[in-house]
Amino acid sequence: MDPLSQIIGELIPNLSVNKQKWVRYFEQHPELQSLFQTNELSKEMILPSLNQLYQYIEDKKNCSLCIGIDNCPNLLKGHYTTLKFEYGQIQSILTKCQKLLNQEEEEYKNQLFKSQYIPKEVLKASFKEIDQTLGRKEALMGLLKFIDLYQSGQKRKGIYLYGPLGVGKSHMLAATAKKLAENKISTLMIYVPDFFREMKSSIQDQTLNEKMKLLQEVEVLILDDIGAETISQWERDEILGAILQARVVKGLPILYSSNLNYDDLEEHLAYSNKGGVESLKAKRIMERIRHYTVPYFVDGPNRRMLE
Repeated sequence: MDPLSQIIGELIPNLSVNKQKWVRYFEQHPELQSLFQTNELSKEMILPSLNQLYQYIEDKKNCSLCIGIDNCPNLLKGHYTTLKFEYGQIQSILTKCQKLLNQEEEEYKNQLFKSQYIPKEVLKASFKEIDQTLGRKEALMGLLKFIDLYQSGQKRKGIYLYGPLGVGKSHMLAATAKKLAENKISTLMIYVPDFFREMKSSIQDQTLNEKMKLLQEVEVLILDDIGAETISQWERDEILGAILQARVVKGLPILYSSNLNYDDLEEHLAYSNKGGVESLKAKRIMERIRHYTVPYFVDGPNRRMLE
């Protein structure tokens, strides 16, 4: 007896009692008529498969009353029994139901969209919920165009959203990340100030190279609130500069949000916390941002103040 048949035999009623009665029951059952007629099964062929036939009918009944994966009473949650006639025997196969497939697809999409230090309310954002006000409309259209171009494999620049506090830049980028994940495009969204603080500790726990590799290779990287951090020479040149250069070489885009425009961000990057003013190094960083992104000014009321 194969392992599945043994498990089924342990979980269902004892069909060895009055086998002929069970054979007649299955022969007359509407769910089994097609299988029996197509394969011209005799009683002798049906007898060894009573357990499989019983489980098939029970699974069908349970599935017709389904109220969700978590409450699935079938032999294996989210699976139902299918039957086929092969090599002179009725064989049973456990098949994933559509609800389980949908759940796995959603979990897969969630794995594609990763985030670090992004508030939960931001991660819930979607394009359907974002108001297309005049100050946002152009940026929203740019993000949607980016998604279409990326999905179709066409050459595309990243996006640089800038504007006042609280106008929804982070929500727009989170909605973009979720849309990309729906199209099976892996995305990582990080809050830049907290990210730089983590990178310092990564030297001690020896995870720096692993984290750098992820940021350099993920399909789409989102740097949220760049310019809000206090930056050191090492963070600017060895972390940010290295990430940007690697992605330029590989042709991988970056999406940004900032309260600063290009010029203001360049000035911010020129002032490291110990190195004084280093305009040339800041300019080198900005070359990898200016030339590889399309800027959009985002405006509107400060929604944080309205909440």
